[in-house]
Amino acid sequence: MHVQEWLESVPAVAVYLLVGGVIGLESLGIPLPGEIVLVSATLMAASQDHINPYILGACAIAGAIIGDSIGYLIGRKGGQPLLDWLGRKFPKHFGPHHVATAERSFKKWGMWAVFVGRFIALLRIFAGPLAGVLKMPYWKFLIANVLGGIVWAGGTVAVIYSVGKVAEKWLKQFSYLGLVAAVLFGLGSFVVMRIKAKKAQKNAPAEDAEQPQPAIAE
Repeated sequence: MHVQEWLESVPAVAVYLLVGGVIGLESLGIPLPGEIVLVSATLMAASQDHINPYILGACAIAGAIIGDSIGYLIGRKGGQPLLDWLGRKFPKHFGPHHVATAERSFKKWGMWAVFVGRFIALLRIFAGPLAGVLKMPYWKFLIANVLGGIVWAGGTVAVIYSVGKVAEKWLKQFSYLGLVAAVLFGLGSFVVMRIKAKKAQKNAPAEDAEQPQPAIAE
């Protein structure tokens, strides 16, 4: 089956549920490629008339807000033991250096870390649970969560869809190339965040060594 014919055969409801579900689970704290799925689905909407971009954006926003809220509640009830458990289960995503980097961002920026975290792969996974663990007031978290979800998910759909419609003829002829480009874009952002996390891990011991040690009473 030709790629174009296969894309036309995918039910729109399945695309909406996939986008909302993956983004919701990622926002909850499960490491999934939410950005890749969102960009790929939006490119499909740009080339397939049966996928409504407004419904797609609404599902993405709902998944982001609901997932983050559930992650916040889990983090608030689970506390630090939850992060320790996640570190043992997912050391590549919730290792000590990842948690330390996210905690520094939250302590420095507060509720803005939740908003900005939407646009950063590493913080997008941590935002909800870590805000709950650090006992951020829920009203502050909710404001940042809703605004971040609307701007990130809605903005991504709007921008990618607009670009996709401009290149609609090219996408229809080379749909698989558009999907490959979206996947490479998402993987690239993930790799960049992994490199930054590793640099933060290497710099952490040096920062600890530079801190003055308390004087020992004689």
